[in-house]
Amino acid sequence: MTTQTLADRLCTPARLDAHPFQRRARMLQSLWREERGYACGEHRGMPLGSRLCMPMARDELTNFLTPGIRAVVREEVLDAVNRSGKLFSEPRIFNDLLSSQPLCFNLFAELRTDLALASQFVSHFTQGRFRHVVAVAFEHAPSPRERYTEDRSAFDVFLECRTSSGGRGFLGIEVKYHENLKGSAAGHRSRYDEVATMMGCFRADAAEVLRRQPLQQLWRDHVLSGALQHVDGYDDAQFVTLYPRDNAACRDAVAEYRATLTDTSSFDTWILEDVVDHLASAASTNWLSLVYDRYCDFARLDRALAAEAV
Repeated sequence: MTTQTLADRLCTPARLDAHPFQRRARMLQSLWREERGYACGEHRGMPLGSRLCMPMARDELTNFLTPGIRAVVREEVLDAVNRSGKLFSEPRIFNDLLSSQPLCFNLFAELRTDLALASQFVSHFTQGRFRHVVAVAFEHAPSPRERYTEDRSAFDVFLECRTSSGGRGFLGIEVKYHENLKGSAAGHRSRYDEVATMMGCFRADAAEVLRRQPLQQLWRDHVLSGALQHVDGYDDAQFVTLYPRDNAACRDAVAEYRATLTDTSSFDTWILEDVVDHLASAASTNWLSLVYDRYCDFARLDRALAAEAV
């Protein structure tokens, strides 16, 4: 009799993952699914442990951690009027446990009804530069697009803020989890160069590398923040990339991106584990423990692997 490995039991084929962190993230999500008794979904007709079954995942919103988060998803994603113009990827937002779109809601949706906590968190991570959060939005793309970057770029999470001096500001956040930023680059638009020149924070010799992956997506979103600040008259703005500490592909890309900047004041990076830890220390509910368990508790995966090796 052949004994199944943990990876086999959780349906986590190694061929799908290019980097060690991706492999571990897939296994952690698969373990989370199995622990909760959710059936395994499929990828190209084969079982895949980091997927949930459809249509159950859409009907029950099992990819989302609390009733409050599910209520925001119903409002933002399932309501046809509210989601107009927003690029939520279906069915991935419902059935893909690794997708960063569910992570956005699981991490930030509860802040929509707790702006005091959102404000405390933002003030901490921006050293008081942004003080008060007045609104939390998802997949935010200003319109009409022709006034900004002339494409379909959007912020995964958008925090409308008041600055330390009482002015209007915002944080546009790009959230990554399993992703490695290695996809194909999108077509270049001259508008990117126009806004980048206006922003005045990019090295003159960095134009070509910014047009290629893994930097192009970061550049396009950063440029979107510059365009939005200029066109809508915000007093201050910052583009933030948030990713897990051990996602080396994101870490390396962010380091390379930062090296293209002559002024980093409009760009920052946040580590997922740091954000979860800080919010957990300040929140009065246990929702952050669910986020940590789902996305950050790799020690639980290591214990399961160690038990298998005995």
